[in-house]
Amino acid sequence: MSWFQNIIPPKIKRKENGEKKIVPEGLWSKCSSCEAVLYYTDLVKNLNVCPRCDFHNRISARTRIDYLLDENIRQEIGIEVQPTDPLKFKDSKRYADRLSQAKLNIDEDDSLIVMKGSILSVPLVVAVFEFGFMGGSMGSVVGERFVRGINACIDHQVPFVCFTASGGARMQEGLFSLMQMAKTSAALTRLSREKLPFISVLTDPTMGGVSASFAFIGDVVVAEPGALIGFAGPRVIEQTVRQKLPEGFQRAEFLLDHGAVDMIIDRRQMREKIANLSTLLMRIPAPATISV
Repeated sequence: MSWFQNIIPPKIKRKENGEKKIVPEGLWSKCSSCEAVLYYTDLVKNLNVCPRCDFHNRISARTRIDYLLDENIRQEIGIEVQPTDPLKFKDSKRYADRLSQAKLNIDEDDSLIVMKGSILSVPLVVAVFEFGFMGGSMGSVVGERFVRGINACIDHQVPFVCFTASGGARMQEGLFSLMQMAKTSAALTRLSREKLPFISVLTDPTMGGVSASFAFIGDVVVAEPGALIGFAGPRVIEQTVRQKLPEGFQRAEFLLDHGAVDMIIDRRQMREKIANLSTLLMRIPAPATISV
């Protein structure tokens, strides 16, 4: 075996004639921002953040929960709430068929997962949107699970944290979907009366009815770097006002500069920062595991 063959990674093989290299699927990943070619395992270890340019790739709700919560007892809230088709809606496809296909593709019942647990021993309830389920759209199930999460916070006197990743209201549920904007906001008013904090974390993307309702009324509004955040998309706005939008418009950094969000937190620091914010807002001592 030549010295050149020795330095080729063992999972990469060449055909005997040396014409073509066969790379197992999933071994490499290409950054969509800087186009760096990375080992997929290295990317996963870095919480799906590019180690070259710090670009934050989108991640699933379950993956985010695993990154965030301690590995002790976790309790999922509202899992018994399942989507229905109250309007018997049909466009190019029946809504019931879209739900079935989304469940098959993403292995989730709807686009919000609510979990009671802890971060660095700080108890809380976290709600995480699954963008892969119909674009993280907000329907009746999302609203009900969101409210049940807040009820759990009130019962146990713990903070509520929500990670948004949504295209907005779910059109297939019509008015039922739009009413979730008022329902979730009203529930947060009850949380505020109990003097319990709500931390809203905006991830890529947070748009439409979600951004127009509860996403921006947190006691602290946080964003991930580079996240697309707004109501209507940039292209729609440009077509409406017939003007070129500023560079970086509707990105987290632009919103921070213009006072729409309070801070930007790197995903790799999110656990410690959320735990620290929770203890500060609750006015309780921070665990020894948190550096102040």
